[in-house]
Amino acid sequence: MWCFNQSGLFSGVFIVSRILCIISVVFGLVLFEPGGVDRAHAEEDTFTKEEILAKTRGFFGETTEGLAAAVEKVFEDHGRPNAYILGEEASGAIGVGLRYGEGELSIKGGSTTKIFWQGPSIGFDFGGNASKVFALIYHLQNVEEMYQRIPGVEGTAYIVAGVGVNYQQTGDLIVAPMRTGLGLRGGINVGYLHYGPEHSWVPF
Repeated sequence: MWCFNQSGLFSGVFIVSRILCIISVVFGLVLFEPGGVDRAHAEEDTFTKEEILAKTRGFFGETTEGLAAAVEKVFEDHGRPNAYILGEEASGAIGVGLRYGEGELSIKGGSTTKIFWQGPSIGFDFGGNASKVFALIYHLQNVEEMYQRIPGVEGTAYIVAGVGVNYQQTGDLIVAPMRTGLGLRGGINVGYLHYGPEHSWVPF
């Protein structure tokens, strides 16, 4: 490269050229660092932890503190989500359970869409409950990709600070529903959820 030519006629010109060379090299490394642009775009297309917690204020009331601990856990496991669902659901179980819910799906940089879900589950208790649900979603390309059956990941059901959390996954798509209060049982059952644009009584 011209900037590394040490045959300058004047020492002052040579020094200036070397300084300009160093600046150009450093500037180029900053701009063209491998993955730098991709990381910037990834951050723009995902929600920060602060944004997620702000969305939950007023929705979960007194359980916000416990939810913050659960959100922290999910962020540690999977990083920043690019979508989320705020909703409500009802479920009942006699060994085998059923769950129905509805909410608003929001994608970073996109619009908010009504979404419904239903599905079977297997638990260790009996009865029914109603709960608020907050789900973080990862690697969602578009709304239509959400309209499918998404099974729970075995061994990921747990309770964090009074909030039930479990992971669902199909391919790269990951959903992390968090349920509070009476919904804890729904958070530690094993099963799948079928998400769709319309309500359905058919749980499968």
